[in-house]
Amino acid sequence: MAAAAIPREAWEGCSVLLDINDGDRLAFFRLTPAATVKIGNRNCSLKPLVGRPFGSLFSVGPSGLVPCTDDSSRDDKMQDAADAPAQDETRDNRSLVDNNTAQNLSSDDIEAMKRDGASGDDIVEALIANSSTFGKKTVFSQEKYKLKKQKKYAPKVLLRRPSTRSICETYFKKSPARTGFMRVDALSLLLSMANVGPYSDVLVVDMVGGLVVGAVAERLGGTGYVCSTYLGSASSSIDIIRMYNLSSDTTSRIVQAPLSDLRSLQNSGNASSVLNDNIQAEAPEANAVPVENTQPSVPQQVDTALSDEQAQSTEVEPIDIDISEPLLDEQVNQDDKSSLGKEDGSSIASKSLRAGQAPSAERMKYWSEHGFSSLIVAAPDHDADSFVADLLPLLSYSAPFAIYHQYLQPLAACMRSLQVSKMAIGLQISEPWLREYQVLPSRTHPHMQMNAFGGYILSGTRIHNGCVCRAGPQEKTNPNGSSRRLVPSPAR
Repeated sequence: MAAAAIPREAWEGCSVLLDINDGDRLAFFRLTPAATVKIGNRNCSLKPLVGRPFGSLFSVGPSGLVPCTDDSSRDDKMQDAADAPAQDETRDNRSLVDNNTAQNLSSDDIEAMKRDGASGDDIVEALIANSSTFGKKTVFSQEKYKLKKQKKYAPKVLLRRPSTRSICETYFKKSPARTGFMRVDALSLLLSMANVGPYSDVLVVDMVGGLVVGAVAERLGGTGYVCSTYLGSASSSIDIIRMYNLSSDTTSRIVQAPLSDLRSLQNSGNASSVLNDNIQAEAPEANAVPVENTQPSVPQQVDTALSDEQAQSTEVEPIDIDISEPLLDEQVNQDDKSSLGKEDGSSIASKSLRAGQAPSAERMKYWSEHGFSSLIVAAPDHDADSFVADLLPLLSYSAPFAIYHQYLQPLAACMRSLQVSKMAIGLQISEPWLREYQVLPSRTHPHMQMNAFGGYILSGTRIHNGCVCRAGPQEKTNPNGSSRRLVPSPAR
């Protein structure tokens, strides 16, 4: 079965990511007929975006969003400034004094130009023509001046396709607590260490809003299954999946099942009776993703292994990440502010309702007999050591697993428990590190500001307890049934 082709153009009902003014503002929107975006003091309709390819650049005109004819980026402009004639390099800004007298165009003149219907580019050109110090600046300073005025009077809007990288970067920039402070390099390392690939059956504990579930489903491409399990009786919110624009076939392979049901199948000798009872009980709750859920994304914890102090912290901490709507800036429009899950005819709403259904009895029985091919845990608000011992028996032997946490201590305790129980080998804790660079002619250097923390990942491989070989003296069985101990000979 061939994977669904990645759409190259925006269509009505899809989710898009708008990059306004080169990353100054990032916002998710759904292209509905009534969707608008507020840029400055103007509400612009999103209808011109329908049918346009992702990566298109728009400017704000008198009538709304208008496709730009000049698609030169900021880096191209900076490179043109660097390739300027050599005589401009001797010019500097030492003689320039910022005393607010260099601009001859007043604010009243600018407002008059706006009333006359002048575009933002015309206003920028007028500001440059009426500046007495613009010609004395270096070429690089002139480009910076143009960009500053362009962001104010002629903002640009870039149409981006929501993908795993763009969604993770947007959440990390706007509300990192919503996704457990997970950086894009940590997410990619999770998928790599868990060996997520086509036709895999991945067990996921996602308590970061559905970011990990959507990333796994996107990589599978309509093959295999993603089983999102949760603790207790309340399912975890995975509403970020709606931003991925997944196809109906891919979305149908995202299922949800409580950990208690998976464990009961693993421990039960007759799985058919347990399947019938559990599937019927969970079907009314798991038929849809809780898109209208206003509760925190972290589910209610009923595991008796947690102490009272941990339970109290679980109830208080979700307040900081309680975002029922996944950062849809201005909520697309006021009409859709209450919910994105209503039956309004959009393809995104219909697809999102199919994500998170209860798995079929045949699929549950297959997982109970063969196990899952890999495991990913992203539960920053919970102690991984308390439930990892229940998750590893659900995997097949030699299956990899990866556990993400914001702090090192919970993973260290979990690693120690796995070493003592001899349930896994190849245990290691990794700390991802990422630094962005500015790459420009003669000005290539690391960014002056960067995030020095990306969380930690515990990875390993699940094994059978009886397959562990102890280091040290070994025993050899004689034909008569007795055994003798082999002791290494002393060094000569």
